[in-house]
Amino acid sequence: MAIVVKNTNYNGEVLETILTTASTGNELVSKGLIMVIPGVEKKISIPRLKTGKMLQKQKVNPTVEDSKGNFDYSEHSLDPKDFMAFTTFNPRAFEHIWRKWQPKGNLVFSQLPPEAQNALLDALSKQVQFELGWHYVNGEYGDTDEKLMDGILTQAAKDPDCIVVNSESTTMLGVLKDIRASIPKAMRANPNLRILMSIDDFDRYDDELTQREHKNSDETEMNRMRYKGITIETVAAWPDGVIVATLCSPDADGNLFVAVNLQDDESVIQIDKYSNAGELYFFKLLMKADTNIGFGEEFVVFDGRENPAFKNPAGVPEGASEKGVFGLENVTDLSDGEIPEGDGGQA
Repeated sequence: MAIVVKNTNYNGEVLETILTTASTGNELVSKGLIMVIPGVEKKISIPRLKTGKMLQKQKVNPTVEDSKGNFDYSEHSLDPKDFMAFTTFNPRAFEHIWRKWQPKGNLVFSQLPPEAQNALLDALSKQVQFELGWHYVNGEYGDTDEKLMDGILTQAAKDPDCIVVNSESTTMLGVLKDIRASIPKAMRANPNLRILMSIDDFDRYDDELTQREHKNSDETEMNRMRYKGITIETVAAWPDGVIVATLCSPDADGNLFVAVNLQDDESVIQIDKYSNAGELYFFKLLMKADTNIGFGEEFVVFDGRENPAFKNPAGVPEGASEKGVFGLENVTDLSDGEIPEGDGGQA
């Protein structure tokens, strides 16, 4: 008999593990940087309302012609795309893992207790978690298995209202100074304001601070993850050379959004024999996801990669060379949609 898991409790932590992977299994969510909208079957919209200037001189008898200001309503959409995890395995190859739970007679996976099933589910969920973390940031929707959905950076690059920062500096301190100067003044005091960057870029920033004598931490300590009072957040899947300042929150007062759903087709999670005559079993997980930003005006981005996805009319900064704006060959360009190799660890 197949193991078919619906959106209900199944063996406690077994389903909980997969649900966590599907909706909260990467750093953007675990660090509270993005709002997750669960249970989205079809396309939904992020409502955006802007107003013009309203105040004017007092008039004794104002008319329609005296009306000033307007309400501009627009939407950004979240359109979850279908994808799945599917793999086959031979339970006998893992007998040593669950030997103490092994049933007598034929080894039938559906007879194993939750502890044994978790041995495989946990391994698969870690890999799904690693891949989802990359797609949430860098994903691009297309026809191949590497292009499952549009990630945050892909969606933001389509928005002409994003504030693209040009910087001629070849240091992290100089680039961060230019980014901060480009942040709208109304955003600077917002407690949700964050600077997002890769781990390598923060290490570069940390090294620059350490080299400043008598002002920051020495080589045995790490400097605080802040710049001019703005908290810096590192994301393992974030590409080198791209630095973003935006509002981040797990609620609607942030600027990053993701819609997810464990697709309720015939099954959500299914484990069964691949064929009646064979020993192979298969594991299948169906789900949907999509990301987007709310307001381009609240997305301040510097792109120092060799082939930047974010450009403004002023062009690429003069500091950008064939080795990237930092003059370093290891500035990573993930714009080609290639998922880096990983060991299934947390992204």
